[in-house]
Formats: sequence, structure tokens, C-alpha cells
Amino acid sequence: MELVIDRLTKQYKNKIAVDRVSITLSPGVYGLLGANGAGKTTLMRMICGILKPTGGTVTFQGIPVSSEEFKDMLGYLPQDFGYYPDFTGMDFLMYMALLKGINKTAARKRCKELLDLVGLSGMEKKKIKIYSGGMKQRLGIAQAILNRPKLLVLDEPTAGLDPKERVRFRNLIAELGKENIVLLSTHIVSDVEKIADRILMMKEGQLIFNGTFDAIGEKLEDFYLEQFEEDGI
Repeated sequence: MELVIDRLTKQYKNKIAVDRVSITLSPGVYGLLGANGAGKTTLMRMICGILKPTGGTVTFQGIPVSSEEFKDMLGYLPQDFGYYPDFTGMDFLMYMALLKGINKTAARKRCKELLDLVGLSGMEKKKIKIYSGGMKQRLGIAQAILNRPKLLVLDEPTAGLDPKERVRFRNLIAELGKENIVLLSTHIVSDVEKIADRILMMKEGQLIFNGTFDAIGEKLEDFYLEQFEEDGI
């Protein structure tokens, strides 16, 4: 299983948001770090086939990410995922399951499993508009893994989660990364340090680091700050 990113570029008028990024990912958890404006979200949106690149290609298992076949293998949680505030948690997951082509019987079973997994059992009949920020984020994580994706892309997934929720999330992602590709972008360096098999760093649209903790040779947060200290991080 491989995600192949080849010279991927995205330009907006005079700004190059992603600059000829090339990398191949195999099963495991990849932590994507970088300052605001580094190009992380733009890169992730192109990987998911949501944003058309200016140049370069992205394929998963040899399949272009613009294809319908690819979407069946993808799970995605954007920074601000869309939801209907008057839906209940269960209604929302059932609706998302329908969009993903999961039959109703299997979907109901899967939704119950996921609500329990993310700690929302007992809240499934409550409207999303009364959920806390952390609860909404957990619901977003649940919808991202509804279809048991082979590629899971998560943009700031731990935002709004309390320390206990973050531990639960890290354990879940570590398990998913054993057989699937998980790309995780976050500002919380400690989350990446605990679960990522490999660290990716972006700066000004370019991939400036791709390596393991052993290659870093120091505490991840210290290494990260060294790369971005001139940006006032």
C-alpha cells in the first residue's frame, strides 16, 4: 500500500502554497508539523482530491486521488468539518454512512461502535448544537473512520480535546496506523511525539524534513522550534 506524491505544487497568483513536494508513504502514522501558512492544509486537501494541484500528481495504490474509487478508501477530517446542528450524533453518522455507500443495517451497527469508541455513547440522541467543542471533534473523528479507510487524513484532530480525550485519540490512531496510512497535522508536538512513526515538516510550502525520531537525535519539540525560530514560533 502506497501513497505517492510526485512534485506536487499549488500556486495562488504570486504565492506558492505547496512547492514541488515529493514523498511516498506506506502504512504507519505520519506527523505533519509546520507553522501557520506553511502549506500543510493545502497539501492535505490536494492529497484528498478536494483541491486541484497546479502541478504534479497524487496517487494511492496507483489510483489518481480525483477518482471515485479513491474516495471509497479515504477518511478525512478537516480543521472545520461541516455538520448539521439540529441532527443528533447518530443521525449525522448515519447520514455520512449513507453518503459513503454503507448499507443501513451495517451502518447502524458501525455508528454505535464508533460512538462508543470516541466516548459519545449516551449522547447519540442529543442534537449536535448542544455538544461541546471536544464532543464535536470526537464526532468528526468518528465520521472520518466510518468506512474503515485505508488512508486517513486528519487536520488538527486534537483541537478542543482535553488531555484524557487526547490519550484516547492517540491510542486509536496508533492502532489504525498498524495497517493503514495515517497523515496527522497538529500544532501539539507532544501528540505527534507519542504516536508518529515518522515526522514530516513543512516550511514555506516545501518539505524540509522527513525522518524518524532516531534521525532527530533530540527532543522533538526542541528540534521543531529550531527549524522555525526565525518565524517567531
